[in-house]
Amino acid sequence: MELNRGGVRVPRIVIGIFILTACGARQDATPAPSRSPAKGEPGDLVYISNEDSRNLTVIDARGDSVIATIGVGMRPRGVKVSPDGKRVYVALSGSPKCPPTMPDEECEKLKTDRSQDGIAVVDAISRKLVAVFPAGSDPETFDVSADGRRLFVSNEDAGTATIVDLISGRTIATAKVGREPEGVTLSPDGKTFWVTGETDHDITASDAASGEAIARIATQGKRPRAIGFLPDGSKAYVSNEASGTVSVIAPSSRHVRRVIVLPDGARPMGIAVAPDGGRVYVSTGRGGTVIVIDPNSDSVIAAVRVGRRPWGVGLTRDGGKLYTANGPGNDVTVIDTKTMKVVRTLAAGSSPWGIALGRRPR
Repeated sequence: MELNRGGVRVPRIVIGIFILTACGARQDATPAPSRSPAKGEPGDLVYISNEDSRNLTVIDARGDSVIATIGVGMRPRGVKVSPDGKRVYVALSGSPKCPPTMPDEECEKLKTDRSQDGIAVVDAISRKLVAVFPAGSDPETFDVSADGRRLFVSNEDAGTATIVDLISGRTIATAKVGREPEGVTLSPDGKTFWVTGETDHDITASDAASGEAIARIATQGKRPRAIGFLPDGSKAYVSNEASGTVSVIAPSSRHVRRVIVLPDGARPMGIAVAPDGGRVYVSTGRGGTVIVIDPNSDSVIAAVRVGRRPWGVGLTRDGGKLYTANGPGNDVTVIDTKTMKVVRTLAAGSSPWGIALGRRPR
């Protein structure tokens, strides 16, 4: 995140530590062999939100090729796919994009257009924007319930989280969370949703049914960004950008069990957990790498160099490939998680921010 200062809207037109040198090439250079989808699976689609070009880049994970670009609206950042793959949701914001070097008072002078805030709804079959749901002020990231009926959204400038009913498109609850909320992740049992507070250096755990806050957890690290749970719910991992660390939290006690110090230069941002819970992947922003953590020992076991300032990170459903959104490079890095080697670099839109993967709709 750069520092930023009721009804359905119709669409607008619309990773001993070792470093592996990136060996990918752009899409039009040496192609990498494609990974065949598992029997009976049609393969995943990868959706990249491009903050500056106001669109989504769609990648076919079977051959790692760009197959579509979809206009969505102003400053798309957080992005998720519905469980059935038929809808793609994107957080839009009318707040100005302010770099970290810009003083707060200067950012506050820039134009804000709250009418541009919302959650864009994209039909994954037609690849068209079909609606924009209200979701509070300056929505940044969110998570989707397992049944596909609710969104849990962070409202960065308001210090709140909203719950959106995806059937009606209406906001059904708004809850106070930490200041500058960003990362939002539902617990594996779906009973609580956790939101990072960048300025308060904490996490707010809230009841998923009512939105009521039930715990505040100090992360013991500065500027927490993202949260990733092991599939069995035994641990949660939190990236602390300003501290260069990852906090390991026991959800049952809601206490920090360990703080993992990452290699020098790491600015941890996004988190992705392997489907089998065997690895935790962390993008490091200006560190330019993806860090791999072994959750059995809670130690760093590998790092792979990717593109410039990787932010969003996502895995295929089988855990075989990992994708990073590299903002200033306007590209996406593809990593084979078995070898932890870069197999391709794909051009995206301007300032790719978020990544979501989902099943191909049918």
